[in-house]
Amino acid sequence: MRVSLRAELVRLGVRVLMKRQSHYGAVDEARRRLAALEALVPNPPASTQTTRVNAGGVKADRITRPASRPDRNILHLHGGAFLIGSPSMYRHITWRLASATRARVLSIDYRLAPEHPFPAALEDAVAAYRSLIADGADPRQIAVIGDSAGGGLAFAMLQKLRDDGMPLPAAAVVLSPWTDLALEGRSVKLHADADPVVNVRELAKAADYYLAGADPRARYASPLYGDPAGLPPTLIQVGSDEVLRDDAVRMADRMRAAGCRVELEIWPRMPHAWQLFAPLLPEANRAIFRIGAFVRGVLDD
Repeated sequence: MRVSLRAELVRLGVRVLMKRQSHYGAVDEARRRLAALEALVPNPPASTQTTRVNAGGVKADRITRPASRPDRNILHLHGGAFLIGSPSMYRHITWRLASATRARVLSIDYRLAPEHPFPAALEDAVAAYRSLIADGADPRQIAVIGDSAGGGLAFAMLQKLRDDGMPLPAAAVVLSPWTDLALEGRSVKLHADADPVVNVRELAKAADYYLAGADPRARYASPLYGDPAGLPPTLIQVGSDEVLRDDAVRMADRMRAAGCRVELEIWPRMPHAWQLFAPLLPEANRAIFRIGAFVRGVLDD
């Protein structure tokens, strides 16, 4: 798979803008910077309908495209190391996911640490999923999609729903997932310099904020240490030299060993959660196309 010139330029740009800064040492400052950047996030096309909703007590945006089927739903969990992020920061992505999957997207504004540490985000994800079911959604027509911390949260939510005896969504897609808050993957050290986005020291700070003293190997905080048996068909996408590469690889290995259907895609030289660069990167648009094909293939079966 050839890497585009745009991808190499984006890697250079994000390294300068992101990796050399302290993101999470002062969470309030990180959030102020993010709020300033939000004005630069492209708005969805005019044919996109975005509605603010209450999803089981959790604030959320419902995004609908002309191609969205009313009986098909995506639960979207944004990234941001459990400290930052919001549905509005993902408005340039969620409409693309709605079109690619031909579904309505429910993007939730889950509570963030350090004000709301573990398990607040998990409780909100579970509540939002339960609200979809209570509103009549068919689990066979639901998929969960999350990136980075949201990818780990997706795995944690699936394990919690299974343990609670809830019907699981039919499919999951996780992008550069953070599944091990103990940071024990070999790639955490091996790719610390190569990864153009994630700063390992800042990631460790974020884990401390989120855990607030909880065991980093608790299965609902770090789903890598849980039992993936019975989880739905899952697509995992990760970049080849990401710090979190082994979070994805080890999770895929555990799922295969448990008899789950999992498809792991390791994309050469793609930065962390590169799908968010869809307006710029051809690889991001190809990845989203692949996500759509995977979700439709599972939900149509």
